[in-house]
Amino acid sequence: MTIRNVLRDHGQRYRPRMACLKKAEKVVLEMQDPTTGVKLQPQRLVITTIPHAITGEDIVQICLFYSEARSFGSMLVALGYIYPIQDHKRLVVKPDASLYRFQTPYFWPTQQWPVEDTDYAIYLAKRNIRKKGILELHEQEQYNHLHKWMNHKWDFIVMQAKEQYRAAKERKKPDRVVFDCQERAYWVVHRPPVRTHTCMFLSLQKTFMIFIQQSIMRPRVKSSVSIGALVKYCATYKGHDPFLSKCLPSNPWLTDDVTYWALNMPNVEIPTKMRVERWTFSFGELLSDPRGRDDFRLFLKKEFSGENLAFWEGCEDLKWGTAATMKEKAEQIYKTFLARGAPRWINIDGKTMEITVKGLKHPHRYVLDAAQTHIYMLMKKDSYGRYLKSPVFKETTKKAVCPEEHKFSDSQLEQNARNRRPSLSPIIIRQQEQEQKAKMAASAPVDITQVMSKLSQQGKEAPPRRTSVKND
Repeated sequence: MTIRNVLRDHGQRYRPRMACLKKAEKVVLEMQDPTTGVKLQPQRLVITTIPHAITGEDIVQICLFYSEARSFGSMLVALGYIYPIQDHKRLVVKPDASLYRFQTPYFWPTQQWPVEDTDYAIYLAKRNIRKKGILELHEQEQYNHLHKWMNHKWDFIVMQAKEQYRAAKERKKPDRVVFDCQERAYWVVHRPPVRTHTCMFLSLQKTFMIFIQQSIMRPRVKSSVSIGALVKYCATYKGHDPFLSKCLPSNPWLTDDVTYWALNMPNVEIPTKMRVERWTFSFGELLSDPRGRDDFRLFLKKEFSGENLAFWEGCEDLKWGTAATMKEKAEQIYKTFLARGAPRWINIDGKTMEITVKGLKHPHRYVLDAAQTHIYMLMKKDSYGRYLKSPVFKETTKKAVCPEEHKFSDSQLEQNARNRRPSLSPIIIRQQEQEQKAKMAASAPVDITQVMSKLSQQGKEAPPRRTSVKND
């Protein structure tokens, strides 16, 4: 197993019942006492001798001073303090000769090691190698899910699994069986099958209570501040909302006038004043408009920082591009903007560069998200404010056009609506085409020789009919 000594996760995603675990741990230590506890001795399992094993009868016997000794022993198994050697699917204590062993204190729940998906994927890959592709149903589902989710580093996972499998084969058979049972029990506790109750995590009611407590303690914004922000947003975008204001010069859906589309093309040479005004609302509005992005690129070029926007656009192309060219694009972006001595090198901090370079070993769509966010915030806080005060933006605002409203009379609008026809359904169009072909075939002259030849060919291809003879 690859459980590493990392910082412990004290979040709400993994928060076992610590008070209960401390008491259970105390009981397990008493059970392991060499004088008063249960006796550990080698036990035979078919032809293998399991060292330091105990039976279900011993566990129930030592727990008799607790009420419901069998349920208490099953709770210790479900919590991961004791693991079964034979029946791994059911984490319960059987009051018979079934074999169990005490879990290593390193894997006790009180250690609170974060259970990572990478470790679980390595374990499933190792079991898949050992079982030659035959896994339990829930393990197969988890294996397929992790394979799809961690496809960018699956080669590393398989390599680790093969190394652990090769190291396990070098152990003695009793140690190999014990280690396999120990590891399997650990993952059954921490990654239980679907619709299986586990004692490791809080119940649904307890989780809901924690969520309510966190919601109460979370700092909130006053309703007056929220309403003020909403009013400000509505006042800002009121003139740009097609439901609240008119389309200038006219609404093309009513008037059939395409001037509105021509003035608001993505890369129009001279934009409208309303379009330029929208760029001042936020940096996101500026980048979402292709014409505004071209204007911002011209400004960055004059400030000798055009590589920032080029890098951001390259990351967007990588994120939304095809999967076939993903690796090639990631390498090209690295060579152009991030590598040492790159022709358009960008300035990012060392931590972000370390995360990015580490992720590029197994590239995927979002491998450059950290660097892209860093450059985006740099442009937003520094370049965007200077752009709004620059001569480039002032010149664009000066040249922007404000189209006058095209007025149409009611009779003209009625005439447009009368001439406008809805598009036909594809089914109706197909039927009309078939009818047209049938009419053309019926009106065309008939060649008797071709018809007779087709009939003779059909007669040769048809199988002979069977005639039944009735006996009188």
